Amino acid sequence: MFSHIMLGADDLEKSKAFYDATLGVTGCKPGFTDPKGRIFYMTPTGVFAITKPIDGEAASCGNGSTIGFAMDSPEQADAWHAAGLANGGTACEDPPGVREGAGMKLYLAYLRDPSGNKLCAMYRMP
Repeated sequence: MFSHIMLGADDLEKSKAFYDATLGVTGCKPGFTDPKGRIFYMTPTGVFAITKPIDGEAASCGNGSTIGFAMDSPEQADAWHAAGLANGGTACEDPPGVREGAGMKLYLAYLRDPSGNKLCAMYRMP
């Protein structure tokens, strides 16, 4: 459904360190910077990017917005969470763990990135 996601970030170096670490847990290569200063993470299924806002204003996070990253296991979600905390992220929501509802069983781990964007690592339990 989605081709890419791009988030605003005021401190691109700090955000790159955070995303290199958290997305690295999933096997994603470190982000690369294009000539416009945007940082891209490429996968076979989509693109994730961070950039300074083009309007020159400060980056801001969306209230009620969450971006989810698919994980291969609960252990990978925990490693993602730990990498994020060690690289400028902050914990939010409940601690990583299983959540059940609407007939689904999910393993979820939540963080805010250095710019305040809410992120979730999600593994669909069998």
